[in-house]
Amino acid sequence: MQTVKMVVTGPFSAGKTEFIQSVSEIDVVSTERKISGKEERAQKESTTVAMDFGRITVDEDLVLYLFGTPGQKRFDFMWEILSEGMLGFIVMVDSTRPETFREARSILETFRAYAPTPYVVAANKQDKKEAWEIEDIRHALRLDSKVKLLPCTAPDRSSVKAILLELLYSILAEMESGK
Repeated sequence: MQTVKMVVTGPFSAGKTEFIQSVSEIDVVSTERKISGKEERAQKESTTVAMDFGRITVDEDLVLYLFGTPGQKRFDFMWEILSEGMLGFIVMVDSTRPETFREARSILETFRAYAPTPYVVAANKQDKKEAWEIEDIRHALRLDSKVKLLPCTAPDRSSVKAILLELLYSILAEMESGK
């Protein structure tokens, strides 16, 4: 059986935990803690402090292990640890919060420096009225046209599966090309 480690990263409150929870076939192992900061608490009640872990069986020969990173800067020491052995990563961006786009870009560059693996960018919360258009997000993040920037709605299992499959196809194509 082949296992593929994927990392789901992105800024605070981008939807990483929800993304993993919507497809994991096991109860997600989560390190959520109550939030103490007033500003962050306005966004949500708890935050990931170490990682989230989920798993999805694609078929009898292939299992994806999903590792979600903490989004808050003070926990970024976990990023490098979680990136070890990853075959690809997903950067989650909250389409309704353009003030987080610069941080998302920085996280993307950090993970590219850890390992030159395939990646995709998931524009989460595309179901919201105030969500930015995909091409506007691409421009704001300064993404090359070759980078896969995909619309996402984290609670929607089919949306999450589509993103995981895109990343998986990129990983398999790279493995076949012998990189």
